[in-house]
Amino acid sequence: MKVAVTGTPGVGKTSACSLIKSMPVFHVNDLVEKLGLSTGYDRKRKTKEVDVNKLAKAVGKMEGDMVLEGHFSHMLGPDLAIVLRCSPSVLEKRLKKKGWSNAKVRENVEAEAVDVVLIEALENAPEVCEMDTTRMTDRQVARAIEKIIAGERQKYRVGNVDWSGEVLSWF
Repeated sequence: MKVAVTGTPGVGKTSACSLIKSMPVFHVNDLVEKLGLSTGYDRKRKTKEVDVNKLAKAVGKMEGDMVLEGHFSHMLGPDLAIVLRCSPSVLEKRLKKKGWSNAKVRENVEAEAVDVVLIEALENAPEVCEMDTTRMTDRQVARAIEKIIAGERQKYRVGNVDWSGEVLSWF
């Protein structure tokens, strides 16, 4: 089974996946480097551009169970996508602490607020779960991911995370 652990940057994907023990974890950014699939650099966003279709084909050829960690791992043909979520106001603090520009922070906070990654995951993966990581430790998130992989999905069904109250308070 290929499991994508995805979400807006800053929700805790990398930290949680560093604690996963049930399957090998592949970091999407490492795969991009290893396979030479970076197609350029977006100076405005300060990010690498990636040929997602070629990466998805390469991942499709990989055998065995695996966790694919990265903010677009849900686009790589997983059997299951686990979307990590974080309160937009907390996410904003996390991204500012990383030293990100105000424009990049705003873009990612808005993406989280309006469910961009969740919607993409629903469009690209046959099964999707989501969890609110806002008040969870990395270890708690990793344990929850392990439980989802083992089949405990009802608790993490799509629709259990809702930022509408927080977003409406902005107006």
